[in-house]
Amino acid sequence: MIAALARLLRPRTAANLSHWKVTVYTREGCGCCLTAMGVLEPLRARHGFALETVDIDTSPDLTARYGLEVPVVAIDGKVRFKGKIIPELLDRLIEAEGRS
Repeated sequence: MIAALARLLRPRTAANLSHWKVTVYTREGCGCCLTAMGVLEPLRARHGFALETVDIDTSPDLTARYGLEVPVVAIDGKVRFKGKIIPELLDRLIEAEGRS
């Protein structure tokens, strides 16, 4: 138990995620989308991944695909979150990538 606590308290170096491409599918005026960007932007600054937004209302195909599920967050093309980012799960993805 002490070892686990020590791991949690140890300062971690930032994982280099410059190879990640994170896409956030949004729509104009979406408060949840702004919240998602507020979670992702500091992580982008720390870990160096590419971050882009795509307004689904510019494409009938995207609007049909994601509709009311925005924000949708895809990492390297794989959808990881819909509607809300779960910070603990995102931390796990970052941590796992940092170990590889």
